[in-house]
Parts: sequence; structure tokens; C-alpha cells
Amino acid sequence: MPFQRKKPEQIGTKALFPGFIAPALASPIEKVPSGTRWHHEIKFDGYRVQVHLANEEMKIYTRRGNDWTRRFKKIADDAWHISAASAIIDGEVVVPSANGTTDFSVLQNELRGKSTKIVLVAFDLLYLNGRDLRKLPLKERKAVLKKLVAGTAIPFSESFEVDGPEMFAHACKLGLEGVVSKVRDSVYPTGARSRDWVKKTCAQRETLTIAGFALDGNKWDGIHVGRRKGDDLIYAGKVDHGFDKASAADLRKRLTPLIRKTQPYTKRIAHKAIWVEPVVLVEIEYRAKSAEGKVRHPFFRGVREDV
Repeated sequence: MPFQRKKPEQIGTKALFPGFIAPALASPIEKVPSGTRWHHEIKFDGYRVQVHLANEEMKIYTRRGNDWTRRFKKIADDAWHISAASAIIDGEVVVPSANGTTDFSVLQNELRGKSTKIVLVAFDLLYLNGRDLRKLPLKERKAVLKKLVAGTAIPFSESFEVDGPEMFAHACKLGLEGVVSKVRDSVYPTGARSRDWVKKTCAQRETLTIAGFALDGNKWDGIHVGRRKGDDLIYAGKVDHGFDKASAADLRKRLTPLIRKTQPYTKRIAHKAIWVEPVVLVEIEYRAKSAEGKVRHPFFRGVREDV
């Protein structure tokens, strides 16, 4: 018997299915905001995705609109049990640990296999049953979303109306990635970094470009990374922590076909390395940056394929 979906609920604005929507992006901040205007959510460490249900078909898109349905087959299977005729859900694909933390490098390793442990954490609802919800207040969208995913394998990202700095301190103490704070009555801020959505991480994170890699004999010895400034690639340091055998082997396999004779930095550096075409992006965690922009105490978190 086919899966039975509910009749449309009369909320939001009647509209044709819009297809992929440029996702809202939170602006980085120095201090988590306080006050009743804001509510706060846990910041998850994974792949941002958009789940589309339309015409009895499920699609999973990355934040750049790439179709990763086959790669995230488990997420598509989980989302298939949402009881709706059509829907667009904003969320994060993660691998949760026993204590509730998430880790991008763990997700990377999981995706090399059959991805049985990945889950979609749903935090916003943009479209439902033929109606656009993006102009509704966030608290209303989340209330509908919570009911929609109840009883499925999709966790709901709760919002907490507590003191922001206090929640941030508690999140860091628990080993979480950080906090995302949102104006509770805000509309969905499509396609730009919004001041209505802001984020603060417990450790600094940045997506950087691999410019080269190093070997100690035949042993993996880290990567040299750069930061894009327009058409220029600026040296951002060497990363030699955070690699295991699998991630080192994967990087070497990716980078070997990209080897070039000259270093790709706009301004040459004195370091020796095996230089590569600067096309592979990686997520790097670090404590601070030097005045020249070098990352200090960097740690490799994984390759970024969704940007």
C-alpha cells in the first residue's frame, strides 16, 4: 500500500514549489546576544542540507544546490516518512555521538562507508503542502516543523529561550561546536548572511584551500593551506594535526593527480612542499590567527565537498 500523506494545511502563502532555495547563513559574532528577542540553538558540526519532498520524490541538496540524494540515501529514506504532500526542510546531516556531540571528521569517515549512522537534524521549514512559509515568524515555522517530524527518525533542533552567553558557556563545556542565535519572530533570511541569524563557535573554524602537502620520507606530514582573497591565494599556514590513516590516505589520493611544479600562492613562501592545484577545500579548526593571517594550533577536520 502506498505511503499515505496528509492533506495540505492552510498556513503560509499559496505558492508553486520553488525548487532549491539559497539557504540562510548565520553571521559570525564575538559575543552571543542576550534578551527575549532571541532564542538559541545548538550549532551542529556536519553538512548543511535542504530536503525536498515533491511529486512523491525525495531530493537532498547541499548548501550550494548540489544533488546529494544518492550519497545521503539514508537521509532520503528517513525523510520519506514525513507525512506531507510537499515540503522543504532546512537542516544539518551529522553523526551524533553517545554524549550528543557532533564531529565533522567523524561524519567524513562515516560517509566512506554505507552511512548507517548519519541523521538529519531539522531546524527550519520553508515550504509545506503547496504553501510558502518563509514569511512566517521563525517560532511558528519551528512549531509546525516539530509536529511534522514527530514520530520519524529525524531529530528536531530545539530552541532555547535562555540567556545566550550562559548557553554558549554550557555548550562549550559539553564539547559542542557552539551556538546559533536567531531572532524568534524573524522571517527566513534567504541567500545572505543575516544579522537575524548569528553564530558563535567554541573554537574558530574556517574553510581553506590546500596549496600543497608534505611527506617525511613516505610518511604523511600534513598540508599547506591558503585563504582566497579575490583572485589571490594567501598563505595561511601548515596543518599537521588531525589526520588518521584513512584521512591521510584519502588526501594523498585526491592530491596526487593535482601535483604541479610551482607553488600556487600569489606571494611565494620559503617552505618546501609538494605543490598542487588549489582546488581541494578543507575545514580547519584553530585557536587564533596571527597578524599575517596564519592559523595557530590548526587541526584538520575534513574535506569540504559541499561548498
